[in-house]
Parts: sequence; C-alpha cells; structure tokens
Amino acid sequence: MTSDSGSQAKRSTTEAMTSAGQSVPVTVDQQEQIMEIQQTIFGMVARNEGYLDVINQLCLMAEKLLPNSVASVMLLDEMGQLNVLAAPSIPANGHQVLNGLIPGPQAGSCGNAVYHNQPVYVTDTFEDKRWLDLRQVAYDFNLCSCWSNPIQDAENQPIGSFALSSFEHRKPTPFHTRVLQVGADIISIVLSRQEQIQAYKKQKKRLQLFGTAIENASEGVVITDAENCIIEVNRYFEQATGYTLAEVQGKNPSFLASGLQDRNFYHTMWQQLLEDGCWNGEIVNRRKDGTLLPQWLSLNVMRNTAGDIQNFVAVFNDLSELKKERDRRIQALEHDPLTGLPNKTRLQEALSVCEAECAPCSEGCSLLVMNVNNFSLINSAYGLDFADRLLIAITAQLKALLIGAQLYRLNADEFAAHYPSKVDLDSIFKRVRQYFFLNQIKVDDLSFNISFTFGGAIDRQDLMRKSLLAIKKAKKEGRGRFHLYSGENDEVEQTRRLEYMHWNALLHRALNESCLVPYFQGIRDNHAGEINHYETLIRMHIDGEVYGPFQFLNAAKLSGLLPALTRLMIDRSFAVMEHHQCTFSINITEDDLSQQFLVEYLTKKAEQYNISPERVTLEILEGVSASGKANNVTQLIELKSLGFKLAIDDFGTEYSNFERILELDVDSIKIDAKYIKNIDTDRTSYEITRAIVFFAQNAGIPVVAEFVHSESVQAIVEALDIRYSQGYLFSEPNPEVI
Repeated sequence: MTSDSGSQAKRSTTEAMTSAGQSVPVTVDQQEQIMEIQQTIFGMVARNEGYLDVINQLCLMAEKLLPNSVASVMLLDEMGQLNVLAAPSIPANGHQVLNGLIPGPQAGSCGNAVYHNQPVYVTDTFEDKRWLDLRQVAYDFNLCSCWSNPIQDAENQPIGSFALSSFEHRKPTPFHTRVLQVGADIISIVLSRQEQIQAYKKQKKRLQLFGTAIENASEGVVITDAENCIIEVNRYFEQATGYTLAEVQGKNPSFLASGLQDRNFYHTMWQQLLEDGCWNGEIVNRRKDGTLLPQWLSLNVMRNTAGDIQNFVAVFNDLSELKKERDRRIQALEHDPLTGLPNKTRLQEALSVCEAECAPCSEGCSLLVMNVNNFSLINSAYGLDFADRLLIAITAQLKALLIGAQLYRLNADEFAAHYPSKVDLDSIFKRVRQYFFLNQIKVDDLSFNISFTFGGAIDRQDLMRKSLLAIKKAKKEGRGRFHLYSGENDEVEQTRRLEYMHWNALLHRALNESCLVPYFQGIRDNHAGEINHYETLIRMHIDGEVYGPFQFLNAAKLSGLLPALTRLMIDRSFAVMEHHQCTFSINITEDDLSQQFLVEYLTKKAEQYNISPERVTLEILEGVSASGKANNVTQLIELKSLGFKLAIDDFGTEYSNFERILELDVDSIKIDAKYIKNIDTDRTSYEITRAIVFFAQNAGIPVVAEFVHSESVQAIVEALDIRYSQGYLFSEPNPEVI
C-alpha cells in the first residue's frame, strides 16, 4: 500500500467508475469460463496432480477472471483458527499475518464467512466494521475490497474460506459471486478427495503390510493373473458392482467397461501401467444392474524376482457419492432451496437459449413476472417460517395454473413464468388473478386471499429487462394491475435512465479531467446604457463539444455533485475576476446551503484572489429563499453581513414569497425568462411582470429582466423602467469577460 492519500484517491476513482454501473447477470460466455475452470481442475484431479497444485491453479484461474486481485484459500485447524492453505499471488509475509485468524464478526471477510457460514462481500475494507481486526492488514497490503465464500464439508459446516481480494473498491457481479461459489464447492470436493486419497494410501500401506486385511478394505480390490483374468475380489467390489466373485472369476475386467472411454484411453492407460508399473486416474465402469460406476482407480503391476508380470492389482474408490454431492451443490446454486424452483440465474440462461433459438421471423418468447402483494406484511405479522410455508403453497398453485410454462422464483415474493413461444399473457394474467380472487390459500388452519401485480413482455430479445420494466409500471398504476411491455411507451423511462447514466459518467470524467469552465454573460444597466456586471454560467468542454448546464445539472443533482460544481465555479470565476474590476454573480443551490460550506469557502476564496465580497452577488432560486429553512436563512443572512449580495433568480415561477424577500434584504430580483421572452406579445406575461416590478420598485429593489432577445422586448423592459437587461440582445455567454 502506498499511502493513505493514495488509497483514498484510488477509492474515489473506483466509486466514480462504478457509480453509474448496473449489475450484469451471468452470461453464456461467463458460464463457459466457469465450466473451463471445472474442466481444468477436474482434469488435474483425473491426472492425479497434487491437491495443493490443483487448488493453487484454481486460485490463479479465478484471479484471471477478476483483474487486479488475488485469490486465497484458508482452512480451519483443530484449534478453530484459520490458516493459509493456498495463496499463490500473496507474498510469504502476507501468509504470516493471516495465519492464526480466529473467525468472528470483526475478523475480515474470511473470518466472517466462516463465522456466519455464508458468503461475505466487503467493498470497502478501510471502513467496513467487519474488517476492524484486520484493518492494518488492509492498509499494509492495499486490500481495498474482499469477497469470501465459506468452504463447507458434506454436512454443510464451514471448514475454511475461498476469497478474492481486490486492490480496488468494487462490488461483485453475479458472475464473480458464481465463481466464488463454484470455486468453494470445487475446493470442498478436492479436499474431500484428498482425504479419500490419504485414507486410501494409508489403507494401501496396511494392505502391503497385512495382506489378510484386503477382504475388509474400504476400497474395491481386484487381483488378476498375468493374463489379466480375475482371480480375486474383495467384499467392497461385490457391494459396489453387484457381482460376486463366482460371477467374475476367470473374466477379463474389461467386461465392466461402460463404453464411455475410447480405445485411446485404454491404450494410454496400459502403456503407462506397463512402463511405470502403476497408473492412477478416473474411470467409469458399469454395475451389474446397468448403472454407471464412476471410480478413482489405481492399478499396479506385481512382478516376480525375474521381472516377469505375475499379477495386476486394481484398487478403486466409488466416486458416485462424491459426484452426486458435487452435482447437488451445483444444483443448489441454480435453484431456490425453499420452493425447489429454478432461480433467476437459471431463468437468464433459459432466456439466452430461447432468444438465440428464436427465428428472425418469429414473435419470440413470453415472460410473465408476478409479485405477491403485501407479502412483507405477512412476514412481519406471522413470522418468516409461516411466510415460507405460504410461499410453498403459492408455488404449488402457480405450478398447477401455469400449464406450459417453466416457473421460476426471482426473489422473496416475485415469480416468473417463461413460455418458449408467444402466448396471450393478458388472458393468463386474468386467469391467475381470477383463481386467487375466488380461492384462498390455506396454511396452518389460516386462510389468505393472495393477489399479485403482473408485468409481462413478448419479444425475441431482452425479455427480463422488459418484463421488469413492465411490472415496475404496473406497480405505479396500482396493486393487482397487469402491464404488458410496449417499446414505444415503456422505453421512455429507460431512455431517461440511460441518459442520466451517460451524463453522470461524463460529469465525473469532466470533474476528473478539469473540463468544467466558467462562462460570463453581461447584464446591461439600462440607466447607464452599459454592461458592468456579469453572471457566471457553467459549461462543459469535453471531446471537442461544449455542453450547457441544462444537459447535465439534473444528473449532478441526482448524484449529489451540485456542491462540487458550485465550489469549482467559485474558485474558477474568482480566478478570472481577480484581473477585472467589474461585479459578478454566482449561482448557489439548496444543496450548497444544506452542506453549510458557503460562508467559510467564499471567505477563503475572496481572500485568496483578493476579491471584495461587495463585488459578488449570490443568485438563489426563489424556492430556496421562500421555503424558509432555518439553516438556509441563517446562512444567507450571515453571507449578507460579510458583504456578499443576494439576488432572487427566476422570480415568479414558484412561491413569490414577498415577505421572505424583504426579510433577507435581497439586492436584486431576476424575473423569470418565461415571462420576459414573450412580454411583447403575451398580455398575461406583461401583467405578471408589471406586478413584480411594481412591488420591487416600491420596496427599493432593482429588477433584472432575463432572456431579453429582441428590440421589441427591450422596449417593453425600458417602458416598465426595469433597471437591468440580460440576454443575447446585448451579451452572449463567453469564457472571456468582454
């Protein structure tokens, strides 16, 4: 780790990069990457490579799927402490500081994962309380985030952890949580297999020392003669294969072959066996009843003193249960444990397949998303156990109703029905709604009327997103409604979200690359006939384009960046005005007042750039002054006392709180542009403007007319004796004060 300030800068950058991001589901390509890990690791297992080499390789492959990270495996010892088993990219001193870790709520991601026996995803190790005991480790090794999955034994008890530690602050994607889950399961299998191998080696030694113990061995044993005809098997062989010694004696063991291995496999096996005297590997044979028997098989050649082959000895482990456990764990990753329904990950995979198979001329697949109304209230009133039983009952009814669909559980109270072709979702919605309206769900002698809110989509692509957009719109329309996705209408909101994401990302980039600059627009004194005051306006210069505030200020407000823009404009406009004598205005917002930095920051910058506060007018929107928040008013009064002037911007658009204007002793009022721009043709605009001017003149407050764009508008402005005019007729915004 370089330094505190460096890590803070790295953290800010990462947050900026991810603030507009969205969670992306596991894609087919990513699933193939996971399958590649499985194939590589099980291939190493099949080649009987050392289990530590296998686990180290798994760590290295996981690191490639998350750049700028390190992977680690820790195991519990007999004292209940965690020690590093494998961490190929972590230096030795890192191993030393991690060894002896006691699981607990403050023992980092791995300590928490083992302590709670569930995945733990920490995105900020420098701040998260779960890393309190390991905070110095995070600083010393610049571990910014850490995601850890418990490694469990056959009884689902934690025996260790599999973790990805990143040198960046970030959240895991569904792909990376899947990598961690599958990795932890594979490690569990490898460790289980290693235990079996160690047990086998111990037993093999016993067999060599005590030949009489063969009959009681916990592995299958087959002994053949020099011609490879069976002469002896033990009880385990009979139990595993279903054949007795009498049935197999004198036969070549090849009669057990399943046909899943080809001739090349057996040729290589025999070549190695005869050359090296032994062979180890995974093989699939067939039991007497025809079922497959996966085995870990060890073959040895027994020679006499002359070197001639006397016997072949085969010792095998039945891998059936191990493989079933592996399959069960993989199945658990893709199915809801409560209802047994496939989960959201499986739905994404099914949609990907369905969308890929849709012909261009077809109308696509159908997806109906159903959200149980008021389910949180049932949870609160009756408890989680009862709510779970209710969900199981609801699942059973939905399965019976939604014939022809594959049902999925997306989250606690949300289901999805997927049809591989176009169906009438409206009629399905009505049928489901009608059934649950007429029939109650009964659980523990209690009956409930259940209702849903529905959203659906029929298309060839992007069904999940479109269905979720539809149900979101249905919820806005009211509980129990159904909305069918319509691209023409529903994409408007999505387009707005995408626009926000675009501008938010561009804004962060502009802040980092110093692409935000002040422009200055002159304000004409109609009495003197000259310009001696300017308003500071923000512009974004990026990629050769100039963008106005109306394009990015909404994104800045939603992202909480308005105060940062205000500080930037204060600093840069003061730097320009240091070289001029004119007065100027700066816009401030309610967000600025809420953060209460203006008094100190303006005072500091005025001293830094030798700007007299009397030269600076702070423009606030009418709503900010009219709302009368105690902190806002107090700050504005204090700014006035320091010499800064106040102007009410866009007056006439909101509250028109004349009393507040008098209380704040404002120095000018700017009439909103919507009244000025049509004042020469619109009678209502004229009368509203005249009323505002009448009040201001009686109160002794100068008035500024915004959006003065023509001679005819200026003539009305002068006729009403409005002191100042601002608009393109006299001055366009410019980065220079002209």
